[in-house]
Amino acid sequence: MAIQRQTHTYSGNGSSMTQATGLVTTAEQLAALPDDGQRYELVDGVLHMMSPAGGQHGRIAATLLYLITRHVREKSLGVTFAAETGFLLRRDPDTVRAPDVAFVSRERMADWSDHPGYLPLAPDLVAEVVSPSDSSSQVEGKARDWLDAGVRLVLIVDPQSATIRVYRSRDPIQVFSQGLIDLQDVLAEFQLDVDEVFS
Repeated sequence: MAIQRQTHTYSGNGSSMTQATGLVTTAEQLAALPDDGQRYELVDGVLHMMSPAGGQHGRIAATLLYLITRHVREKSLGVTFAAETGFLLRRDPDTVRAPDVAFVSRERMADWSDHPGYLPLAPDLVAEVVSPSDSSSQVEGKARDWLDAGVRLVLIVDPQSATIRVYRSRDPIQVFSQGLIDLQDVLAEFQLDVDEVFS
């Protein structure tokens, strides 16, 4: 039996239009979709199609992944993940999200190191790069969703304003346009250089 889809199409990470083409409501159905070259997230049982990232978005996400991965490997802190990795955050209704960059500590990854499906846990750190079409409310909503799922640290990287917003809770939010961001509460001995992310 073919799986039907009901998708909400996003431009970058933001919602732009809805395509009603059927129904996919569980993580298992999402995993069973044939590869059509698209990237999807499942949010509260609703399938969202993500449009491909633009060049600036991809470059910044790659730089951020490199900087974090280099430190994580040097210090044997855990595992980093790129944008195609799905995290199963909730059930009934199911939510599977795929951040631009994620980190999970070594201790928390021990039971899941060879898990072939969506990882059934919230990362310790998530970074999302904002696309030009994203609205403020969409970006804030996604950050809150990650925090509510148990993520300890959310970075929202905005290429347009060259700023990084740091969420450790809903309030207060720190905004950085230069200098070093202390992330040692999640990544031991690590400070993120804002200028390096955008260079």
